[in-house]
Amino acid sequence: MAILLEEEGLYEKSRLYATDMNEALLAKAREGIFPMKAMQGYTDNYLKAGGKRAFSEYYTARYEHALFRPALQKHIVWAQHNLVTDGSFNEFQVILCRNVLIYFDRPLHDRIHSLLYESLAPEGILGLGSKESLMFTPHAQSYEVLDERARLYRRVK
Repeated sequence: MAILLEEEGLYEKSRLYATDMNEALLAKAREGIFPMKAMQGYTDNYLKAGGKRAFSEYYTARYEHALFRPALQKHIVWAQHNLVTDGSFNEFQVILCRNVLIYFDRPLHDRIHSLLYESLAPEGILGLGSKESLMFTPHAQSYEVLDERARLYRRVK
């Protein structure tokens, strides 16, 4: 997301919140170090998404790892947040909650969808994982489909 915003000239005006309930995972992500074997897949995704530069401009390869440019983390807030027990803490223009909901039963699924709805600004974008859906959720009628395959939705109510 930081790369996308930078390429569109919006990164300096943005604040990204990266959350997880697991502090150890947050600490690892905060390092910005990824295995080189994963970079080809990331590069493919970047190109498919319409990336404007060579993806390798955003990281330095060292041994078997890639270190992303520290400037890409300048506007990222890393925070521990539990979707099951914590409430909304901001109003967001975009929420990406990918491949998380598949782990919850229906009552928790509904609670989290309500939390996402409450946290998303009107006209905001919600991205879900490839096996997740808005169907049969309390707020299904509050969204329009932007891209069903990519599971992208816009809040309209």
